[in-house]
Amino acid sequence: MRQKFYLFSLLAALLVLASCKTAKKMYEKGNYDEAVELAAKKLQKDPDDPKFRDIILSSYRFARNDHESRISEYNFSSNELKWEWIYNEYVSLQKMYDAIYKVPAIFEMVQPGNYTSYLITYAEKAGQVRYNRGIAFMQRYDKQSYRQAYQEFKTAIRYIPGHRDAMQKMDEAYAYAVTNVIVLPMQQNGGFVYTGYAPGNQNLDDRLLQNLQLNSGNEFVQFYSAWDARSRNIRVDLELDMEPARINLGRYDDQRSLRKVTKEIVVKERIIKPDSVVREYATVTATITHTRRTLRSDAMMRFVVRDAAGYSTWSELANSNHSWSTEFSTFAGDERALSEADKQQINRRKEFAPTDNEILRCLLEDLGNDAQWKVRNYFSRL
Repeated sequence: MRQKFYLFSLLAALLVLASCKTAKKMYEKGNYDEAVELAAKKLQKDPDDPKFRDIILSSYRFARNDHESRISEYNFSSNELKWEWIYNEYVSLQKMYDAIYKVPAIFEMVQPGNYTSYLITYAEKAGQVRYNRGIAFMQRYDKQSYRQAYQEFKTAIRYIPGHRDAMQKMDEAYAYAVTNVIVLPMQQNGGFVYTGYAPGNQNLDDRLLQNLQLNSGNEFVQFYSAWDARSRNIRVDLELDMEPARINLGRYDDQRSLRKVTKEIVVKERIIKPDSVVREYATVTATITHTRRTLRSDAMMRFVVRDAAGYSTWSELANSNHSWSTEFSTFAGDERALSEADKQQINRRKEFAPTDNEILRCLLEDLGNDAQWKVRNYFSRL
């Protein structure tokens, strides 16, 4: 028990020593903010530790001077975003205040400044600038500018939570910035209809639509079904039309190889006396046919994006492949010529090929995954 206690004490001492070195290292590197926070955490446990007291006192003085110097410099800047820069400096100062406040004895010694009022003042200034920038972008009346306006209003709300005008304008900007895409049902093209099978009781286009709605790859692209868009009176910007181009469930492809085997066997024995046996031998033969059977299937789907006027803006192909194979052997001739290994191979249970529906399920799932990736990749660049 005493040994465990000494071990625990040693580990605790090493941990404190390592922390002291870390805080000191931050101080020596000029990372005064981090040095203050690290020292404050350790002083919560031992407010009288002289090492950490010296580190936090010196670090806070240098950190405060650095931040206030930058604030003074930013005040003379002509950049409209200077209020954000000043706000961020006060955030750092307030963070140190909060860390020191948790150690009353050290708080009295350091006497850090409380910058809460400054944070409120400069958050409002920064938010107002972002709001004004959003209004300016809105007045350019193009989709890219609406997207920039949306981001500006979003930032403004981050600085001024509950800013009613900014929230209203953000929604308005998004409505203009978003690209609404209608995913047309595949069956309407009158081409390929994939029997009655639908993975998970859903058609391929339904699953693609649901996946794109969950993750479009672009916050300014929204996907809808034709029915949903009509019922909600959604502005249609683009249509995604899927056209199955080919499906081939494949045929068997057999590759055969022949191998002749022979063996000398005993066909007759004559016992002359107990210790004398005369054997007659003969050579038997058999021909082993080894077959490798392969079934390959593939499918292809073309999808086209058209604008409101019906002009194609992008097209691509999605592909999927399915391959199944098995091996088996048969023989002709005298079975006695076969080795044990040959017999095992010949008697091995034959594998049956998957059904058309099973193959179709795999093809459609792969086809959907490939289509989803390519469609999302395209719309992520809009």
